[in-house]
Amino acid sequence: MPGTPGTPAQPAGARWQPTPGLAWQWQLGGGVDQSVDVPVYDVDGFETDAAVVAALHAKGRKVICYINAGSWEDFRPDAAAFTKALQGSGNGWKGEKWFDIRKLDQLKPLMAARFDMCRSKGFDAVEPDTIEAYNQNSGFPLTAEDQLRYNRMLASLAHERGMAIGLKNDLDQIPALLPDFDFAVNEECAQFDECARLSPFIQAGKAVFHVEYKLGTEKFCARTKSLGLSSMQKKLELDAWRKPC
Repeated sequence: MPGTPGTPAQPAGARWQPTPGLAWQWQLGGGVDQSVDVPVYDVDGFETDAAVVAALHAKGRKVICYINAGSWEDFRPDAAAFTKALQGSGNGWKGEKWFDIRKLDQLKPLMAARFDMCRSKGFDAVEPDTIEAYNQNSGFPLTAEDQLRYNRMLASLAHERGMAIGLKNDLDQIPALLPDFDFAVNEECAQFDECARLSPFIQAGKAVFHVEYKLGTEKFCARTKSLGLSSMQKKLELDAWRKPC
């Protein structure tokens, strides 16, 4: 279902608003294990078909569509749609390069098509990954303002399609972007002693979905639960295994 240009954004009440403390599962590798008894699943938007989303909905789950919105991935079916000029330095993951997020005119329709895919499969929300290129070695002279503009564009695309959207990491821009995003997804805030910086989301009644990879649950759960985060330990490959707080 391609989006209609100029579709008015739905009122906030029409889309899902995850609240603090919701348990979640984040699985990007392998077939989705649908037996995990949690209210929220975050799964790969390309790899997960509509039947899986529908099956999770039938169990009362909400489902988040993981999309890499800040980097080119050579293995995605739409990879050829992204010109060489959009691709910068490698981001540390095999086959991935940072986008030149200043080129909104080129990236917006490409991201809109991906968000249309999420909506057509029935997803409730989007998790756009790698959306803090401005403080990385992206290969482009990106500024914080470039990043704010790009991230707000992504938020508008999601909201126009009736989907919620999460702010992935990007801690420095939380104060500016809090009004635009419906929840946060964070990796390793305990490892780097940064979890309190996510408190604005909790105070606004918006969930913070959090994982640690290297720390055992005994090292972070007491702290992150006191802050209101939805925390668990995961393996870096993000398969089905999880150890929740």
